[in-house]
Amino acid sequence: MSPSKKTGLLDRLKAGPVICAEGYVFELERRGYVQAGAFVPEVVVTHPEAVTQLHREFLNAGSDIMEALTYYAHREKLKLIGMEDRIEQINNAALKLAREVADEGDALVAGNICNTNVYEPGDKRSETEVRGMLEEQVRWAVDFGVDLVIAETFSYYGEAKIALDVTRQANATSVVTLAVHREGLRDGVDPVEACRRLKDQGADVVGLNCARGPETMWPLMEPIRRAVEGPLAVLPVPYRTTPEEPTFQSLTDGGCNCIPDNRPFPAALDALACNRYEIAEFARRALDLGYAYQGVCCGAGPHHIRSMAEALGKKPPASTYSPDMSKHYLFGTDKRLKKHNQKYADRL
Repeated sequence: MSPSKKTGLLDRLKAGPVICAEGYVFELERRGYVQAGAFVPEVVVTHPEAVTQLHREFLNAGSDIMEALTYYAHREKLKLIGMEDRIEQINNAALKLAREVADEGDALVAGNICNTNVYEPGDKRSETEVRGMLEEQVRWAVDFGVDLVIAETFSYYGEAKIALDVTRQANATSVVTLAVHREGLRDGVDPVEACRRLKDQGADVVGLNCARGPETMWPLMEPIRRAVEGPLAVLPVPYRTTPEEPTFQSLTDGGCNCIPDNRPFPAALDALACNRYEIAEFARRALDLGYAYQGVCCGAGPHHIRSMAEALGKKPPASTYSPDMSKHYLFGTDKRLKKHNQKYADRL
């Protein structure tokens, strides 16, 4: 299948910001279709209607890219749930679902590859295994006719480099993003240098995704912008990470003693979430800095994507229902509202 005839990613980025909604496995876990821990997207074959609905909600909220839910749909993860023999079926099903919804609007379709959890620096056997796992996923995506391949959430520069090489050999437009943990990238390469190298090696778009929330992703963004020419990507998680707890895996919640292992990640992060206005403010600042490819990663909901889209000057269909508190019976200002309710607002 050939790529769509829609305007491609790089031309879109020249014209303005592009939004890619991520975080499907987290949102589908909240809805009861993905298991926290394994986070394997078997949902694309067990409950495809749930994936279609989420794609549609993200499209309605302003996502310019429908990313096929093939995150963790590689052999290493599928082994955990005894579905390795269905790997091609799962990947192709995810691509089909993304394409069907993308064609309801003007969205591009992205194939997706990610961290394999197999890679070990200096271990040639692991490098060969990683390459083989990623090659088959990219082959299925390119044969399907995706508009781009997103290689994401790599905490090793060396693994991201393999992913880029696989994508380039397939002649696919590439977006490569790194997940920077508390101590940095796990093979010791500086994230700024890693982005510079990946760009020099032919990545079309480089940047950051996952792990860090807006506050702790920001300090990495400015030096990357200074070091790298061309379009940059940033997709934080929507959680209030801090310099002391810079990633959502490291967050603690002192207000609750009922969380297993006293670790909010991944299923008890609710009280630590960013609101839509924080995401909008981050989006505006990121665009001013030169990050035109934006999104929200694990934890994202359609309301985050809509606020991001509006902050970047877009008006997606979901903007029809953006908040308008002038109509609220207590806090509103509409002349048709009852004054006795408005007067009562101060007593709440």
